[in-house]
Amino acid sequence: MEQRHAGKVAVVTGAASGIGQAHALRLAAEGAAVIVADVQPGDATLGQIEASGGRAAAIRCDVADPDSVAAFGDRVEVAFGRCDILVNNAGLIPAQSVEHITFAEWRRIMSVNLDGVFLMTQRFLPGMRERKWGRIVNMASNTFGQKTKGLAHYVASKGGVIGFTRARSG
Repeated sequence: MEQRHAGKVAVVTGAASGIGQAHALRLAAEGAAVIVADVQPGDATLGQIEASGGRAAAIRCDVADPDSVAAFGDRVEVAFGRCDILVNNAGLIPAQSVEHITFAEWRRIMSVNLDGVFLMTQRFLPGMRERKWGRIVNMASNTFGQKTKGLAHYVASKGGVIGFTRARSG
């Protein structure tokens, strides 16, 4: 596989499993050092990357918690020096009809799915700008443009991610 990310450092949120894990494995296969960021243990992803000869670390991070994101960012910079590629993938997708969603559940989905994108971007964007190079990939969802049942909170959060991504940061 082409090593198009050789020498780069990538942070992938929600990388302990699923789509995040797939992103982490692909970035590692393309030469990036990968930080597996998740509230769940990232040992499986870390093990696969290391078994294929890649460089990686698994660091716990709750993207919805500003203090966790700040501490995570500090650990990334101590261990790897920087973040060149940020994949904002962490997300929750519980199905529940709108009349049964509590406000606490609504806030938790917004906090992980939308606030997490903001917090991680805010933490790593300044370094990318300073180095005049960086890439941020925000994972949204095709459910935003479709009729969905039981996903009001999820679709609203991903609509926010689309708006955040389209907005030019100044």
